[in-house]
Amino acid sequence: MHKTFIVAAIAAVSSFSAPALAQDQFSTSFRGLRGEAQVGLDRFHSEGDHDHSLGYGGIIGWDGLVGDRVVIGAEGSFWRGTGQNFTPGVLGGTVARKSFEEYGVAARAGYVLTPQLMVYGKAGYVTNEQRKRFSGDPAGGQPFYDHYNTTGYQVGGGAEYSLNDLFYLSAEYKYSNYGSNSARQKVSLGAGVRFK
Repeated sequence: MHKTFIVAAIAAVSSFSAPALAQDQFSTSFRGLRGEAQVGLDRFHSEGDHDHSLGYGGIIGWDGLVGDRVVIGAEGSFWRGTGQNFTPGVLGGTVARKSFEEYGVAARAGYVLTPQLMVYGKAGYVTNEQRKRFSGDPAGGQPFYDHYNTTGYQVGGGAEYSLNDLFYLSAEYKYSNYGSNSARQKVSLGAGVRFK
């Protein structure tokens, strides 16, 4: 009788603890403070033209869980691409616009498809350092050089895959519109760590 009781007790405890453990493992992968390094393809648009280059950057963010599968978070990002566009002036000459560092803040929302895989979308504010240079034209337009910052919005989305509770990989697309007839698209791969 005692053996039957012990076996029944173990079975009962297992039936309650197994789902709880699975739920805990399911939920702990996508929460807390995180840092991520990114590298990818950068496409800078301006003056009706575009240029491709390699870019790199990083993210510092924080995520929290709502229920078992919904992730809500905030992040700050840095990205550097070196795209430069050359377009003709209206009356001759050349206009060259170059993009440098981009800084952004965004909110993101994700959905956990499996304990290791999450898909997400994001939206936020972005600023970009740019340079614009005009070589002058035969009609008398004077050369000029201007270095300035633009501001705008960013939207994007991607997927995140947890290798374990600490390390993860990501793939992301982001579009940034800076206003002043310039924008950026980037496709990147990332590797990150979560600080538990």
